[in-house]
Amino acid sequence: MAAGIDDISIYIPSLYIDAADFAEARGLDPVKLQKGLGVSQMAIVDANQDPACLAANACLKIMQKNKLSPEDIGRLYVSTESSFDESKAMNSYVVGMLEQVYGQGAFEHCGGVETKFACVSGSYALYDNTNWIRAGESEGKHALVVVSDIAKYDMGSSGEMTQGAGAVVMLLNDNPRLLSFDPKVTSTSIKDEYDFYRPFGKETPIVHGQYSNLLYLIQVRKAADAYKKKAIATGLIKLESGETILDHLDYINLHLPYSNMGKKALAYWVRHEWRQLPRWKRILQEIGIDEPIPKDPRGTIESVLGDEEFMAKDHEFTKLFTQTHEYQEVYESKLASSLIASSMIGNLYTASLYLGFRSSLEFEYQKGIDLEGKRIGFGSYGSGSSAMVFSGVVQPEYEDIVKNMNLEMEIGPRRKLTLDEYEDLHENKITPDNSMLNKKKEFVLVDVKTETESRGERRYIFNE
Repeated sequence: MAAGIDDISIYIPSLYIDAADFAEARGLDPVKLQKGLGVSQMAIVDANQDPACLAANACLKIMQKNKLSPEDIGRLYVSTESSFDESKAMNSYVVGMLEQVYGQGAFEHCGGVETKFACVSGSYALYDNTNWIRAGESEGKHALVVVSDIAKYDMGSSGEMTQGAGAVVMLLNDNPRLLSFDPKVTSTSIKDEYDFYRPFGKETPIVHGQYSNLLYLIQVRKAADAYKKKAIATGLIKLESGETILDHLDYINLHLPYSNMGKKALAYWVRHEWRQLPRWKRILQEIGIDEPIPKDPRGTIESVLGDEEFMAKDHEFTKLFTQTHEYQEVYESKLASSLIASSMIGNLYTASLYLGFRSSLEFEYQKGIDLEGKRIGFGSYGSGSSAMVFSGVVQPEYEDIVKNMNLEMEIGPRRKLTLDEYEDLHENKITPDNSMLNKKKEFVLVDVKTETESRGERRYIFNE
């Protein structure tokens, strides 16, 4: 049975901080943010917003757009790493908000959980719900998978320049207009790591940046190798002499903690795939230097990062490699369009991969490209750590969805924050009743109770 994404919607907070303003205030080079990281603007949540209401607003948008009733929805999953309760699942908050619009008890039949595995959890939720549909358990109903996060880092930290917030929701069913997932090829890699984590009671994560970046590359590569084996074994893809799996993926979407990380991840994957091919000798001649090898090629990530000579040479090699015609052709045709939205919004953790997917569809369609039948590969990563690689094919009815995509219109009017306003919001100095904006026709957080017997209870309203 076919299963996949029928439609996709986003909800992005209307406040943002400009990267150039942020860089100036922090004494940083604006070029480092805009060119080095690919960050131009970072979406910031208002005082009356949290990940649950971002998710609920995204769900309401896609239901209203498709004229769906609660009876049409069989499952509602929320994936996040911005959870604020260690027991009560975020999807129950979302159901509670939606029932303010659709009526009390309207979603009581709807199953679902909150999933957590850093930024990869949304991919696991998609996989679970896709198989629910394939098994015939959906009985004609749709599944909503919403990925919602607030990427927030300590003030003054290196991660502060890679913040963002928002939610992406995907409507899944057995007759998808947008993308049908390829069966029996989804592959994973998992390992116990402390590259990025957020202990109980801490609002911001502990980050080992270089370690996490390299681990991301390695884990996605391992999952991609497993995907390639499955794709060949099932007959989904037949590799001819001199080809790689990348030649059979028309587009590639990768996890984007910041947009330029996608470029690094693609370069790493392409190098891995091309190394054993005849074309590699020609590329090395063009670059003019040999590909560096660490002193301990089978050592730990720590030993590789500690090999300063190798790291410097590898950085230079990667820079030259990404300037070659062969790499640029792959980058521009398969990845570049997926990075546009990320540069305007910032890091969305679980939602970043799917914001990239949404971005790629819109901006490739604007080029006049017929997307029908194109195979899209996804490289998902979550710290802690796990990667998932899977693929799907764009369906004949895709144009019904993609022709109306307009990122700027869907985000809506935005208000640029001053640095003081941003810092007050960051440090939770503003209460929900004093929010910067008073947006209508949206779910907002009203208060969080502090009394002993009801501590932590959150109240939301649909702001008419």
